[in-house]
Amino acid sequence: MSNGVQHKILGDKVALYRRPNSSRWHCSASIKGKQYRSSTKEESLKAAKDVAQDWYMELLNKDRFGELSSGKTFREAAKKFEIEYEVITNGRRSPKWVQGHKDRLRLHLLPFLGSKPLKEITSGVGQEYWTCFGLVESI
Repeated sequence: MSNGVQHKILGDKVALYRRPNSSRWHCSASIKGKQYRSSTKEESLKAAKDVAQDWYMELLNKDRFGELSSGKTFREAAKKFEIEYEVITNGRRSPKWVQGHKDRLRLHLLPFLGSKPLKEITSGVGQEYWTCFGLVESI
């Protein structure tokens, strides 16, 4: 995870570190036994500390109101789908057809939905996806 340089803030609740070959600081923290990580997008340690503190406080607030994401993500489900789709369509769909589905997942759906927990993907999120790309007018 880090190249040895690590700083702890907020009573050792948040760790700041740099990844190898990166000039930017990242932060990590644990809430209720689950590890969270984020990039501060900062090169200065002082600025990174401020960003990490705000990030951690936001995590605590999300946890307090039950908004902290959990469960399998769309990315995990998509990976499983790719494997299973190839198996269940074997002999009935061409490899080009199967690759088309994989490409659409990779190019269009994963960038938008990849990190979202499955239980949070609703018809509203689908509408947001379509309006985000100008495919449907916003209601």
